[in-house]
Amino acid sequence: MARYEELTEKRVMITGAASGIGLATAQVFARQGAKVFVVDYNQRAAEQTMAENPAFAGFYVGDVSKEEDVQSAFKKMDAELGGIDVLISNAGISIRADFVDISYEQWKKVIDINLNGMFLCAREAARRMMEQKSGVILMTASTNGTEGHRWYTDYNASKAGVILLTKSMALELAPIVRVNCVCPGYVLTPMQKAEYTEEMLAKVNEGIPMKRHAEPEEVGKLYAFLASDDAKYITGADIRIDGGETAGRY
Repeated sequence: MARYEELTEKRVMITGAASGIGLATAQVFARQGAKVFVVDYNQRAAEQTMAENPAFAGFYVGDVSKEEDVQSAFKKMDAELGGIDVLISNAGISIRADFVDISYEQWKKVIDINLNGMFLCAREAARRMMEQKSGVILMTASTNGTEGHRWYTDYNASKAGVILLTKSMALELAPIVRVNCVCPGYVLTPMQKAEYTEEMLAKVNEGIPMKRHAEPEEVGKLYAFLASDDAKYITGADIRIDGGETAGRY
């Protein structure tokens, strides 16, 4: 793994960090020497994550779609770590369903977590970073936010929103704060395994030029690069990590 000395001691908040991409990213940053602050809605999973990863610096259990929870998470990080240098806003959900079967309650839940949660976390981070004159904000979007996909209309809409949130924030916060989002394709996370059978996973892999899903750690390593000084001229970008899936028909 590439070593970024400038990430040592950086104060990094990662949401949705008790599993999947979030957990893998937290582990990558911890290995870089960063002070990792974990946020997740699942108390049991968060406590287990902290027990299994003693290098992590702190955690908060809360719902990113609730403004008071987000504000409390940042206040706890302020108190324990003295502020924030990098935000990785990653928490999200997806629910596979035909469009005509999506209830309004489901639609609101997905948008609240996947898009409104990104806004709330990014706003708290941006306020602190603009005041201290430095910082990096990174968000998890998806290739689903760049083109239409069946059975995930609410998810697709939320991730398209994250991409334009990223670009708009980047314009307003430059040159002080860099803002980018990562657009993973298929990643072999617990959420993916829960939704897909082995046969479905194999069929998906056939349509990916690299013939496999990404490993969560590969996304985490991309986040480390984007937070590093090697990426100091990159802002307002939506960067795909999808094994060539959206490059065209293979």
